[in-house]
Amino acid sequence: QLQLVESGGGLVQLGGSLRLSCTLSRFTLGSYAISWFRQAPGKEREGVSCISRNGGTTNYADDVKGRFTISRDNARNTVSLQMNSLEPADTANYYCAADRTRDNYCSMSVSPMDFWGQGTQVTVSS
Repeated sequence: QLQLVESGGGLVQLGGSLRLSCTLSRFTLGSYAISWFRQAPGKEREGVSCISRNGGTTNYADDVKGRFTISRDNARNTVSLQMNSLEPADTANYYCAADRTRDNYCSMSVSPMDFWGQGTQVTVSS
């Protein structure tokens, strides 16, 4: 069973930054595309960003483009999400997920994901 552990969440003020990390255990990160999702209370889980197995393809939700950057370090089994210019609307529980998909592709849809982390809370105050 693949385990994913998120870290880096916390409380930050409007306009601040956070860097989330997703670390995989027991398996090779390079076998999976990794996606970040978020879920606010009372709302559906939504895709935020994703990165393909080799890092060659990345995608972002429209409302985070230009503010968030996803990257991966396969040697360290870690995927990071740098979040800048944070807004109260970014407040949510953030999850990373792994997808055994083809190379040069990644998805921001919930259904294809094979494994999920437990989430890390991000709160942006105004």
